Amino acid sequence: MSRLFEAPARLVFAAFTRPELLARWYGARGWRLTECDVDLRIGGRWRFVSQGPEGARMVQAGVYRQIEPPHRLVCTERFDDQSYPGETLVSHEFFEVAGRTTVTTTLLYATAEGRNIVLRYPMARGVGQSFTRLADLLHSTTTTKEEHP
Repeated sequence: MSRLFEAPARLVFAAFTRPELLARWYGARGWRLTECDVDLRIGGRWRFVSQGPEGARMVQAGVYRQIEPPHRLVCTERFDDQSYPGETLVSHEFFEVAGRTTVTTTLLYATAEGRNIVLRYPMARGVGQSFTRLADLLHSTTTTKEEHP
């Protein structure tokens, strides 16, 4: 999955790693982070608890494997009530050109069965909605900084 953001890589990377920023954009429409723990170091753990429509709850967590600010972030991911086998390896690449950053996210599932199960979910829609919220946050952050240096 790839998305271009109108912001420098350092800000986009911060939005992926700072709890106070993650809480402002992470999740599909109707979902919000109610808990966000980030221990940003190799071997450090992360854990997100999201609340959705009608009280739905989702918990996901993992371990950071690679951290190269502001270019690369790699971690594992597993959901508390996961419907597919194994742990997923999530890689985010941040590539900046002229103050604009493309984020490319690659998900490596433990099994082909797991990947096929996830492809039946509305994940692409949810990630798209979440990234739209991130784009709005980055726009407001960069606009505010330009207006008030």
